[in-house]
Amino acid sequence: MSDAERIVVVGASLAGARAAEGAREAGFEGSIVLIGEEPERPYERPPLSKDYLRGEKDDLSWVHEESFYLEQDIDLRTSTVVSRVDRSAKTVLIEGSEPEPWDRLLLATGCQPRRIDIPGSDLDGIHYLRTVADSAALGGQLGDGVRVVVVGAGWIGSEVAASARQKGCEVTLVEPQEVPLQSVLGTGIGEVYRDVHLEQGVDFKGGTSVEAFTGDAAVSGVKTTAGEIPADLVVVGIGAEPRTGLAEAAGLELNNGVPVDAGLRTEAEGIYAAGDIANQFHPFFNDRIRVEHWANAQRQGFAAGQSMAGAEVIYDELPYFYSDQYEVGMEY
Repeated sequence: MSDAERIVVVGASLAGARAAEGAREAGFEGSIVLIGEEPERPYERPPLSKDYLRGEKDDLSWVHEESFYLEQDIDLRTSTVVSRVDRSAKTVLIEGSEPEPWDRLLLATGCQPRRIDIPGSDLDGIHYLRTVADSAALGGQLGDGVRVVVVGAGWIGSEVAASARQKGCEVTLVEPQEVPLQSVLGTGIGEVYRDVHLEQGVDFKGGTSVEAFTGDAAVSGVKTTAGEIPADLVVVGIGAEPRTGLAEAAGLELNNGVPVDAGLRTEAEGIYAAGDIANQFHPFFNDRIRVEHWANAQRQGFAAGQSMAGAEVIYDELPYFYSDQYEVGMEY
């Protein structure tokens, strides 16, 4: 591959940063541009619902040291928004800047929190968690006696409920299914997590749906099928959606994210996808899977970078997950 060729990575995420690293490690000597919307250099998101949220960790878990990008000749552009991918011109259009040409393009735009659409959902005091700014804004309001209602007992909701309780908040965890994490771990393990939360003083309301948020300018209550719950703040954790807007506007096929092969290539010549948005054909399962987790972003991103650099890549790592709630750690 010529040293005049250019790799552009849209998404200065864990997957995006690891892709840049993977390309360099595979011997790519051309230009690498890593573009991200957030002001921070690439960081890892798991602490945002755990120790960073609780204020126990002052610094972020950076993917690389700041010097890495200079040493590896990676052009990192933060606070930069890509508005469109032009497949015919092989450029990305950047708000307030010149188009950026590419020979290989990686989409690593991640996910966004799924929004809840019920009466009162636009009130102040309703939080979603995805970025360091989200975590800092929420963490600054947690403290003794603060009434927190967490909507959704999946990974994010359960971890936020645990962190809020550890900060002394009065926590109610509302979940339509009977136990936390039921859809991913099953009833038995879900019962274990339910009991852990109950032992820590969380008011868990399983089999309960949220109907509306109440309040004037700011939320003061949550109306559910089991009655109204007073709230000083609400955290919504009802899942995430892949950020496929750029891919869709570029005319790429969409199917539960962006379909890619085992080498992380999309249907379009020169365009790859990795991380939360990639719906990859997995050789082990002989089927497509899309995984939203730190471990997949880290490993799949690196593989995508090597693939873009011209290495023969078959990404066949098995998905791996973990969660920390209170003193209970779980890996599977």
